[in-house]
Amino acid sequence: MAPFHQALQVAFARKEGEVDIYSGVADEEWCVGSVPYGGYVLGLLIEACMKRQANSSHPDPVHITAHFLRTTAVGPFQVHIRQLKTGKGFTNLIADLLQEGVLKITTHQYFGDLRSGASPSYLTLAPPSSYARRLPLYHHPSKAPLIRLREAYQFAKRIIATREPEIAAKNEPGGVNRTASDTIGGNGLEWGQWITLTDKEERVTPPMLALIADMFRSPPSLLPKNERPGLPTIRLMIDTFSSWFPTLTMTLEFKFPIPTPSENSYSDRTFGLYTNCKFINDPQGRHDVHVEIWSAPCNVGEGREVEGWREKQVCMAVSTQTALVIPMEANARMGAKGRQPKL
Repeated sequence: MAPFHQALQVAFARKEGEVDIYSGVADEEWCVGSVPYGGYVLGLLIEACMKRQANSSHPDPVHITAHFLRTTAVGPFQVHIRQLKTGKGFTNLIADLLQEGVLKITTHQYFGDLRSGASPSYLTLAPPSSYARRLPLYHHPSKAPLIRLREAYQFAKRIIATREPEIAAKNEPGGVNRTASDTIGGNGLEWGQWITLTDKEERVTPPMLALIADMFRSPPSLLPKNERPGLPTIRLMIDTFSSWFPTLTMTLEFKFPIPTPSENSYSDRTFGLYTNCKFINDPQGRHDVHVEIWSAPCNVGEGREVEGWREKQVCMAVSTQTALVIPMEANARMGAKGRQPKL
């Protein structure tokens, strides 16, 4: 059990032909229920590829596509990396995570150089352009109301999270996001929050953005009870769900460079998170999620609001995800199966 930056340890093991093999151990704390958290495991894959690319002309992850084929388990794993193609601007890698010789996750990762001035600058939309996307959260981290994480998060003590009442209100039966027969389109289900990692040694890294991209409140749980009759709940401090929302596919694209922390400008372990979901379908309650990960001016409950703080924040990454709705009992069953010794 370790803070995120320590639970992310991956080391080069050997080379077999054209495949570079890295190894590590999936930490038991970074789990939802009994199963390693999807964003954490994707972070392990990114970390392995970053180590492979560290001394190359393309050291930075640019875009990741991941397919979660089987449930991962706490314990040893290997990452097998194969280079598909390298060119002037990008290197394309296939990185697979295996446990006991079984393929669990496969990823396609684009690497490049995201340093300022490293490549020709053609077009960037940023403030003060009126076409630029602005921070979608209402509250400064110092004043945002706190929220309790689900007890299924084994790492809950390492996270401080908030909520955005104004965004949550849009999902209510009388909220502005509700549709009718004469509605054109519709904004779906939204969620927003600030997230701070409590360990003071944590720093914003691409693998950490993979974790945060998966930290949103699952959209099916935002529906009022009469709209989710098949989704069981148990009563805690907040409405908590005895369902598991495992990831099927996930993309992660890195946008603006990760800011350098400086006084009164950026936090090095806090993130703004905004999500949107427009469709939930059978089979197994498949739902789409769009995620934005933003920089933060300070940690949750710290600092103070200063003029112009919003204009300084940048979107560090965007993510899309397809996830399922499964009874939580399946999580416990799969987690126990993964921990059983092989005869």
